[in-house]
Amino acid sequence: MPFFEVGIYNAKSVDNVGTLWRTAYQLGAAGLFTIGARYKHHPSDPFKTMKHIPLRNYLNFEQFLEHRPVNSILVGIEEGGTPLSEFDHPPQAIYLLGAEDYGLPGPISEKCNCVVSLEAMLRPSYNVAVAGSIVMYNRVFGKTSGIDQSV
Repeated sequence: MPFFEVGIYNAKSVDNVGTLWRTAYQLGAAGLFTIGARYKHHPSDPFKTMKHIPLRNYLNFEQFLEHRPVNSILVGIEEGGTPLSEFDHPPQAIYLLGAEDYGLPGPISEKCNCVVSLEAMLRPSYNVAVAGSIVMYNRVFGKTSGIDQSV
């Protein structure tokens, strides 16, 4: 059965985690996670998303890998990857975004099964919550998704 989760590596802003969590809920994500979060409080939750999808926090990337869902494809979201408009989303995907201030580090990117980038008219650098929202929206409603979410 198809599923997806989304997470942020070294999230800096609680507001971005909250925004991403709300979007993940609205678009049917199975879960949300952070790896090595730098924020101090959990985000506000006007939709009570914690009742619908979990937020898991991993201390580091190695702990995340130990608990990664079996048969899931780790998709890094970072500049220089396959353009999102050309990307075919895998049925079981874990989307990993980088920190707000420095993105997804090279050693983490290299451990991803694939890397996807977002096109832009000017500079392809988006707010982390916006980038995650665009990727999730494309997965659910995009022409390239090809995933039957009802299965």
